[in-house]
Amino acid sequence: MTRVAAIDCGTNSIRLLVADADPGTGELVDLDRRMTIVRLGQGVDRTGRLAPEALERTFAACREYAAVIKEYGAERLRFVATSASRDAENRDEFVRGVLDILGVEPEVITGDQEAEFSFTGATRELAGRDDLHRPFLVVDIGGGSTEFVVGEDHVRAARSVDVGCVRMTERHLLRDGVVSDPPSAEQIAAIRADIEAALDLAEQTVPLREARTLVGLAGSVTTVSAIAQNLPAYDPTAIHHSRVPYDKVREITDRLVHSTHAERAAVPSMHPGRVDVIAAGALVLLAIMERVGAEEVVVSEHDILDGIAYFAAESPS
Repeated sequence: MTRVAAIDCGTNSIRLLVADADPGTGELVDLDRRMTIVRLGQGVDRTGRLAPEALERTFAACREYAAVIKEYGAERLRFVATSASRDAENRDEFVRGVLDILGVEPEVITGDQEAEFSFTGATRELAGRDDLHRPFLVVDIGGGSTEFVVGEDHVRAARSVDVGCVRMTERHLLRDGVVSDPPSAEQIAAIRADIEAALDLAEQTVPLREARTLVGLAGSVTTVSAIAQNLPAYDPTAIHHSRVPYDKVREITDRLVHSTHAERAAVPSMHPGRVDVIAAGALVLLAIMERVGAEEVVVSEHDILDGIAYFAAESPS
């Protein structure tokens, strides 16, 4: 077994996994898994730059993670950065800060690489399941982008498109720094139009409708699962590999887009950092299920972070 550390830095959150990995069998044993909402992508869609306060929140989380990695004695560390840092003019500031704190440069990966990592992390455990049919469509709904990847044992086609819960919220629901509470019908329609256009783009590359099993990743999807199960608190064990029917997703999405900030914040399983962006994230999930014709979504807590860990273990030391 190789002890690895994997960091996934996205638009909304930064996450750490320290695990013992066996590259031969694909076994991954968690030692520490944690997530911090840093909103690195704050304002990037509007300004094209990473905000100073967003960078400092991210660097503070990196300092915390550096201590955890040292405590566990990880042999290898891989830091992957996704949508927000791809889009930012001042991403060099981000790279220098991470290098100073963690001793590695963040890999600012392409959307296709992001999709490959997500697919690997989500499907390795599902490969032997007789009750799930292939091909899989893995959908990773992030803060700034959504990745689509179709495959059986390996990736067949992948595409990243620029719709995510933070990007849609900032583009359509933010007025004078305040999120509409609740959104108007016109705002919801504008989000739906953006999502549909992105799905058209994704379908040019990825045969979405050929999928037999839809696998949903990341916080918007896992939060919908938690709400569907009426969990008294966020419980990754209950959420991992849960199956949420289309009708339930539609019901929850309708509830979220018509609720106030206070009502969303009162949901026991809701992370405080998702209160303002969950409605847009649920709209993305619902639109995908409608486009694919999926009767349910299989929810995975294992995603790009696990994929990063697998690849860290398999790469030459």
